[in-house]
Amino acid sequence: MNGLYMKTNKTSRMIKALGLCSGGLDSILSALLLKKQGIEVTWVCFETPFFSSDSAQKAADQTQIPLIRMDITDDYMEMMKQPKAGFGKNMNPCMDCHTLMFKKAGEQMEKQGFDFLFSGEVLGQRPKSQNKNSLRYVEKNSGFEGLILRPLCAKCLPETLIEQKGLVDREQLMNINGRSRKVQMQLAQEYGIKEYPSPAGGCLLTDPIFSHRLKDLMYTQKTWDTSQLHLLKYGRHFRLDSATKVIVGRSEQDNAFLVSSMDKTRHVLLHHAGIAGPDVILTGDSTTQNLQKAAMLCAAYTKSGPGEKAAVKITQNTVEHIIEVETLKAAEFKNLMI
Repeated sequence: MNGLYMKTNKTSRMIKALGLCSGGLDSILSALLLKKQGIEVTWVCFETPFFSSDSAQKAADQTQIPLIRMDITDDYMEMMKQPKAGFGKNMNPCMDCHTLMFKKAGEQMEKQGFDFLFSGEVLGQRPKSQNKNSLRYVEKNSGFEGLILRPLCAKCLPETLIEQKGLVDREQLMNINGRSRKVQMQLAQEYGIKEYPSPAGGCLLTDPIFSHRLKDLMYTQKTWDTSQLHLLKYGRHFRLDSATKVIVGRSEQDNAFLVSSMDKTRHVLLHHAGIAGPDVILTGDSTTQNLQKAAMLCAAYTKSGPGEKAAVKITQNTVEHIIEVETLKAAEFKNLMI
């Protein structure tokens, strides 16, 4: 084998592989292992309100590996309604999440003429989602059985159709197993990889507070739009009724995120008209009663004293008006907090 081409079915040509990329060290190393064999590598990274492709973009910039970025929110939320393998400790459907990602990647593989798929998964690194049964489940249910390679632990797994066809040299793949990162760290030094995120990951679905808010949205409210999924990341959340929520910013940065994430055509923005305080978003039914309660929540988190009158500016579809409400202590609304 020379440095540029591999032989497959007696025909010399450039082999092309499409890899799932989280931006972590394992993703980077799996791609570099294949590049070392002369395989043309491209990454695909998926985006939802629960995880971004920012780390993957940094990895692509560092390694000069092409990256395809895809938003799969609609398909993801459909899967979230009833994941076949269920949820983890929180609202993380890890096995069905990986299955969906490989399914979407496989569609790109067929569309763009790649030969196989790969990922940076390591057998045993995550006991529940990266054991042999889980890896097998993902491959079988993705619809691309035999076409998924895991270069870092390939020698610990049965030989794939990819290896049998000679698309890769199995002897140059790895047999990493377990949670230790020593081998990966050593490989990173050899490849000159100095910057990469921690292996903890960045999926919000593993966070207990975020998961609780998402459950409320999915099972209490039952209908939502993408902007409401993004709003789950910020502020304090209060449930007024099954269709209506109030979100109160915690800081100046939080306020900015809330305002940039809200749907200005459907959501209502509230802010104290006279003193500094939180930006407040009302989603759902903007009845007079709900607007008044949202205004009282807004006032409760300012320096306006209990019992004082507070003027709250309401912006609804670019139309502004001010209402006056009595300031209550924030603790009065504790029973509404999600």
